[in-house]
Amino acid sequence: MLKCVSPIDNSIYVERPYATDDQIAQALESATNAAQAWRKTSLADRAALCTALIDDFVSTPDRHAEELARQMGRPIRYGAGEVNGFAERARCMIDLAEEALGDVPLPAKPGIKRFIRRDPLGVWLTVAPWNYPFLTAVNSIIPALMAGNAVILKHSHQTPLCGERMVESGQAAGLPEGLFQFLHLTRDQTAQLIKSPKINGVAFTGSVAGGVDIEQAAAGRFIPVGLELGGKDPAYVRADANVAFAVENLVDGSFFNSGQSCCGIERIYVHDDVYDEFIAGFADLTREYVLGDPMDPATTLGPMVRTSAADFVRGQIAEAVEAGAQALINPSLFSADKADSPYLAPQVLVNVDHSMRIMTEESFGPVVGIMKVSSDEEAITLMNDSDLGLTASIWSSDEEVALALGDRIETGTVFMNRCDYLDPELAWTGVKDTGRGCSLSSLGYDQLTQAKSFHYRVKID
Repeated sequence: MLKCVSPIDNSIYVERPYATDDQIAQALESATNAAQAWRKTSLADRAALCTALIDDFVSTPDRHAEELARQMGRPIRYGAGEVNGFAERARCMIDLAEEALGDVPLPAKPGIKRFIRRDPLGVWLTVAPWNYPFLTAVNSIIPALMAGNAVILKHSHQTPLCGERMVESGQAAGLPEGLFQFLHLTRDQTAQLIKSPKINGVAFTGSVAGGVDIEQAAAGRFIPVGLELGGKDPAYVRADANVAFAVENLVDGSFFNSGQSCCGIERIYVHDDVYDEFIAGFADLTREYVLGDPMDPATTLGPMVRTSAADFVRGQIAEAVEAGAQALINPSLFSADKADSPYLAPQVLVNVDHSMRIMTEESFGPVVGIMKVSSDEEAITLMNDSDLGLTASIWSSDEEVALALGDRIETGTVFMNRCDYLDPELAWTGVKDTGRGCSLSSLGYDQLTQAKSFHYRVKID
């Protein structure tokens, strides 16, 4: 049985049986049949049904917010934001589909007609995580459907209702039977599913270790494998930055969702000219968080997803402090903070360096390390000193300098005066151990389709 243990009180919130071998085989068979018919439908018909799915999904934001809070601990006050983000990304990808999926014309040649067409792959598997269970899943689900594929969704055991709710909206919208399905699977079952010749591509969002498992399962299959893995995302606050603005946004970027975001801010480098001002403001604003029961509308910081995740972050903090780091936040200010629980107060560490795990290893929790730097060169060197590269941000009033620095940062997305954000019209990708592939934007359709070239000699002399 799949058991979702709520981080609120460690009670079992959802139980579901894992799929049987027969159910998996039936899902593959019905998805394959649905894909063969769906690829023949017009783009307009696909758009209409996908839009109906979105409309149904956003019609119950309160239910989604409550279930999110109980499954993974995000404060209920923020649940509607993810529902709205789901709709924004999905509608954007529908809007981009006509251009992205249309035939690619080539310069004319006498007597020759030639173009490139994008064919659907067949059955697409999305393996989605718990931390942003709707936003991460939609990155591939709606584009895969728009591209003419069937989709099987395997959601995290921590957020099983999220997979069920999306598929329910597809059914309410009138999607053909078998076109969009969920399966509750074990890790081994997921690996076996990827090995099936009826799976034609897979998208995975999760840990680096999980990405290794996915790649190994797909080895020798020669199918597209999209991997969006970890992040240790840096920010650089230049001497010319608007410090108050940088503080406000970087505190949110560090601690929203209890820091459980692939593109959340985990390390900050601040020019020594503004360091003291930045540190004082950052610590003061951090102390304003309200840690507690995510079902309470007053709560702004919920529990981490499980006690073991919180203990991992506690270990990083303790190790850094023992090595000379200074913790600026007194956990006693947060009455809900308790050892041996997922409730963890936000923490800001200074006097840190890259010999400490807190600055090099993904934390995925409510902690951030802040270092003083004396130059752009030092900041860029430290920002690039990582095995991961999802996003990075530069805080400055000089667009030209920020653009030049951005060219040098090893990352998938670089921001100026923004962080922890995703623009669905831009490619979402990473470098190094953050993964491979690209989702969203018009480029996101490339891994969901197979290019097919047409070269017709229409005039024979």
